[in-house]
Amino acid sequence: MTPISILFVCMGNICRSPLAEGIFRHLVTEAGLTGHFTIDSAGTGGWHEGEPPDGRSIATAQSNGIDISGQRARRIRSSDYRDFALILAMDRDNVAALEKIAPPEATIRLFGDAALGTGEDIPDPYYGGPDGFELIYTRLLTGCSSLLEALGVERASCSGNTSSVR
Repeated sequence: MTPISILFVCMGNICRSPLAEGIFRHLVTEAGLTGHFTIDSAGTGGWHEGEPPDGRSIATAQSNGIDISGQRARRIRSSDYRDFALILAMDRDNVAALEKIAPPEATIRLFGDAALGTGEDIPDPYYGGPDGFELIYTRLLTGCSSLLEALGVERASCSGNTSSVR
């Protein structure tokens, strides 16, 4: 079976999307589904390319038993639209930025729609304190858990398609 490929995207790839990637990867590993998913994250901007996640994201993940310190920020590439079946943007601004350069066949969704079912933006905690990072961690964990449940059920049924999250 081809792995389900998911790309989490925020603006700089140092706060929200690395946390989402780390959380989802952790949940997948705990569920014993590592070979069933390809998981990555990227930013719509390239200001932080090559840098590790924000220290507050690293600390928040670490306090919850997840190590994201080895991740490095990168900017979205044109090949990502081909390589990832599902691209989940953290807010509407990033959805719009992605859609401007995406080919028509790309599946770009707002994380708050696809994973939470609420339509909410995941707010950028960059200019705030540690409480903002804890808040987004909680929202991302809830969404990633729901997403894995939906996709894991699909994978178990051998459908191999991500229609339930489209």
